[in-house]
Amino acid sequence: MERGGGKRRVAITGLGALTGLGTDLKTEWGLALEGKSGVGNITLFDASAFAVRFAAEVPGFDPEKWIEKKESRRIDRFAQLAIAAAAEAAKDAGLDFSRENPERCGACMGSGIGGLNEFQDQHERLRTKGPDKVSPFMIPKLMLNAAAGLISIRFGLKGPSYATASACASASHAIGDAFRLIQHGEADVMIAGGSEGAVTAMGVSGFSNMGALSTRNDAPQAASRPFDKERDGFVMGEGAGALVLEEMDRAAKRGARIYAELTGFGMGADAHHITAPDPNGAGAAACMRRALADARVPLEQVGYVNAHGTSTPLGDKAETAAMKAVFGAHAKKLAVSSTKSMVGHTLGASGAIELVFTTLSVAEGVVHPTINYQTPDPECDLDYVPNQARKLSLKAAISNSFGFGGHNVTLVIGRV
Repeated sequence: MERGGGKRRVAITGLGALTGLGTDLKTEWGLALEGKSGVGNITLFDASAFAVRFAAEVPGFDPEKWIEKKESRRIDRFAQLAIAAAAEAAKDAGLDFSRENPERCGACMGSGIGGLNEFQDQHERLRTKGPDKVSPFMIPKLMLNAAAGLISIRFGLKGPSYATASACASASHAIGDAFRLIQHGEADVMIAGGSEGAVTAMGVSGFSNMGALSTRNDAPQAASRPFDKERDGFVMGEGAGALVLEEMDRAAKRGARIYAELTGFGMGADAHHITAPDPNGAGAAACMRRALADARVPLEQVGYVNAHGTSTPLGDKAETAAMKAVFGAHAKKLAVSSTKSMVGHTLGASGAIELVFTTLSVAEGVVHPTINYQTPDPECDLDYVPNQARKLSLKAAISNSFGFGGHNVTLVIGRV
């Protein structure tokens, strides 16, 4: 089955995510619809002396549920999370890869930072014990492509396998690339997404010292407040998201549950500043236009935007300006919400987690809220689905991801 221009259609048939709300997607989605926060005090290291002492950690994550104990010790946390999300997505899709043509199946996973836990640990060993004590597993543990490589090994995927790195747009770039590979016949099935495990002493202090993080230590669950006038920075999060993308006819013939169709992918750059967004949102707007043109979706059919929505003063304002520039009068009719209000900013994993939630919104006809929205900002004047989920029948929805470096990605999905 082909879309215009001879491109094959791409179905979303499997979903997996680990976030601050949990390790089981059904539970996480239920909590998201209830508007629960996954943010709390940091437990992964002693943060008592830090300026920021809270984050959205994946609760009760035990890698041995998905990975044999000996092997898990040789894998950094970011890749452990990725394997778990991929395993959940494959199970959800009902795929037994041992029965598939391995040459037609692949994995594309993004990460903004990769094995920061391992880098920090081995730097400490080097500093205190000397060069001979640095682990021989350091390089394969910290390398950014470890997640994609380990997923391909786990499932025997011999098709396209690689990693993308574009800061907070990494996972969305990975999903967009996987989409194109299927569209153009390079693969039939792809596991795509992203992961991040950067809630470490180095990670938190680095983002904190550049002034990017909220400092609401006295009220961590209220700290991530996208589009609210009182927002003061993002909340660090960790996690992973994975989707099984599959050629549409193939998915239909095997009787797969098809959540939605991935229809459009747009990307571009602000070419403005290494960390700050274009204040007018011009790059983000151009990216959304490219994605919608790729999907061939009329603006009025888009009912929902899962926003990048980081809870930063500049970012939320710029994204609002971009949505208004793209959608014009229709922008006031859009439902817009930020997953980050509940699970924090999972950096390179965020685009995958957010597309998982957007897919569920399209499939189930309900959108989760933006929590902690209390004080309207006159410069952020759209409908941010404040504090309560909303039933909404959707024909099409978009998910935005914008990363340091000015990297922009928009993905479009439609109801099947």
